[in-house]
Amino acid sequence: MSEFDVQHHPTEIRYISADKRLEIDFDDGARFSLPAELLRVESPSAEVQGHGPGQKQIVGGRRHVGILEIEPVGSYAVRIRFDDLHDSGIYSWDYLYRLGEGQEELWADYLRNLEARGLSREPPRRGG
Repeated sequence: MSEFDVQHHPTEIRYISADKRLEIDFDDGARFSLPAELLRVESPSAEVQGHGPGQKQIVGGRRHVGILEIEPVGSYAVRIRFDDLHDSGIYSWDYLYRLGEGQEELWADYLRNLEARGLSREPPRRGG
């Protein structure tokens, strides 16, 4: 199976800007509501995931991140442009499905990793 042979196809994608959540309905009946913060810190980009095992970056300060644009990439993915200007990740339908299925565990890992590194979900304060 090539990267373009997707197992899961969305039937609807909605961004709820007030809640900063991406809601996705899939053709198998699965429905996920993914916070923009989780999508940002789990970006499939090399900038976040690294170029190999053990290179994933833990991204702090994204509690209030939102989504500016969701752009289709062929018939298999979307590129998400966040309001912190990160836009290099391509989210395949299957990747979004895996994020939805593993959301609870991913979120717990994210919080643990932030704490272990002394980072916060809050953005750094400016000036003073």
